[in-house]
Amino acid sequence: MQGGGLSISTLPAMDPDHADHVDRLVSQWADQRPELATAALSISARVIRLERFLGRVANAATSSWGLTEGELNVLAALRRSGPPFALTPTQLYQGLLLSSGAMTNRIDRLEQQDLVERQRDVEDRRRILVRLTDAGRELIDEAMDAHVAGLEDVFADLGADEREQLTQLLRKLLARLEAEA
Repeated sequence: MQGGGLSISTLPAMDPDHADHVDRLVSQWADQRPELATAALSISARVIRLERFLGRVANAATSSWGLTEGELNVLAALRRSGPPFALTPTQLYQGLLLSSGAMTNRIDRLEQQDLVERQRDVEDRRRILVRLTDAGRELIDEAMDAHVAGLEDVFADLGADEREQLTQLLRKLLARLEAEA
């Protein structure tokens, strides 16, 4: 079949107890357009649906602290940076793929909650650093514990080898797409 597509006749027998929404979607396309190559559709639809479920896990972790996912991402970036848990606004917005305006708004909101503070860089007083406060560090540590526990639940059905294989395959795809971007 052209384009590496799968028709319903080339799919392995589907166990109805393990079928997902995408199996039904692909089956419908196979009925309506048997010539349509659906292998890539099958993968991408699952990744998109998985992202939505993972978003729910992330939202559960963020809503407990009254912060947006974006605000927690800022706190996480500062926490991951290691002591003194400080980065420039430019480092933050570039690392999180945001505009400088969006980053300023997030920093302002986090600063109002005493989770971060702006301070002059002692090595270059022209630069401003955004530093995680003790309260911010405590909050992001608690939030990450909850978030990672939620993710463990999502991936509980996968063994260690399966997790590693999935990680390697996703890394291979993302590395190429990131290099092209």
